[in-house]
Amino acid sequence: MNDSGMLTVAYLANQFPSPVEPYVTDEILELRSRGVRVIAGSVYKAVVGDPEAAGSKCSPEIVLQTIRIRLIIGAAWLCFTKGLRVLSLLARVLCRGTEPLTQRTKALAHTFLGAYYAAALRKRSVGHIHVHHGYFGSWVGMVAAKLLGISYSVTLHGSDLLLHARYLDTKIGESRFCITVSEYNRGQILAHYPQNDPGKIVVCRLGVELEPLLSLTAPRKLSPVFELLSAGRLHPVKDHAFLVKACASLKAHGVNLRCLIAGEGPERAHLESLIRKLELEETVELLGHLPRERLDLLLDQTDLVVLTSRSEGIPLVLMEAMARGKIVLAPNITGIPELVIDGKTGFLFEPGSENSLVNRILSIRTGLLAATTEEYRRRNEGTKPHSPGMAGRARSGFDWIRHAARSHVMHNFNRARNLESFSDLFIERVAPQIESPTREDLVLQQI
Repeated sequence: MNDSGMLTVAYLANQFPSPVEPYVTDEILELRSRGVRVIAGSVYKAVVGDPEAAGSKCSPEIVLQTIRIRLIIGAAWLCFTKGLRVLSLLARVLCRGTEPLTQRTKALAHTFLGAYYAAALRKRSVGHIHVHHGYFGSWVGMVAAKLLGISYSVTLHGSDLLLHARYLDTKIGESRFCITVSEYNRGQILAHYPQNDPGKIVVCRLGVELEPLLSLTAPRKLSPVFELLSAGRLHPVKDHAFLVKACASLKAHGVNLRCLIAGEGPERAHLESLIRKLELEETVELLGHLPRERLDLLLDQTDLVVLTSRSEGIPLVLMEAMARGKIVLAPNITGIPELVIDGKTGFLFEPGSENSLVNRILSIRTGLLAATTEEYRRRNEGTKPHSPGMAGRARSGFDWIRHAARSHVMHNFNRARNLESFSDLFIERVAPQIESPTREDLVLQQI
């Protein structure tokens, strides 16, 4: 608590505002709406010219990438005067674990960056630090909390837990509580780090804004071109190359398709080369980063939304597509089956199997084509649907999946409701442990 009695927390993210991580801004604004003073921090500067950053209601007060001499001096002083508080962390880096020398060296550098972050927070009456994502920013936040003598917590998503779990034993162990986005993730944490109290590992699902989505209906179009849409960072973990190769196989099967990939990232050059190599220039298009309105329009117009990631939390793009009544296809990995229930709210394919992906797309295309063809025939002729038969079953089957998908998102991935749950949990777990020392000091003063 600060002098005014307001709960003050520092919230650190890798980079924000970010178009691919809107939930960071959502959580900060929700906490502020509850009367919590949140000092927003970002490891990296926002991307110059990013429309999300320009229009964001939340800007970082502290950017660690922006180095200031006085904070470097303050960090050195903290290390000198409070260094014993992080001795156990240094021992973990230098003496335990199987991390290679390069990772240990980076951890030492990140330890000083944690001291730098602590110096930036030292005079701001911060009682708790929360870090979103388990990458090196969580080490920075943990070190800062130790030096300041306060608590810290962390949110884990997907690849930060499943692919890049460096020092997570310490990051989770030192946290007051650890939030994660799926039951699958919680199970992984408890299985790999059983020394932690299960009560400190809690699930807070992400969600999407439903009000503007649930009024929309998936448009039915009779077109010779089958349209696929994939949205996400062009990063190896998203594995868009896998989708591009599947498009080559679909084309070889005689499918007239168009695949649109929305997003930007380090894999763009590789994907462009692969598209040329497979002669898919007229089939696959890299759209780059799209404004929200354009992406919404594409979601409405596409036949099938496809995700091919190797690791995920629970992707927002699938939630949005399902809330719009779109058919989705995703790999059967991590927490995705908690959102996409195969054959009920969408479809899953065997991860890493191009045959499984291609066969699923072919099957979905056949069913959608039969359903829309029957509906157009019925509308034009003014006849009732043929209940028996493939077309009637396909139409009713896909309609049921769309309905079930929308209902599932509405009840379990409602952004407003889940943000309220996040804030309830956060305040419940943070406020008492900040207030307690204040009460103890008053008693000591009376004695």
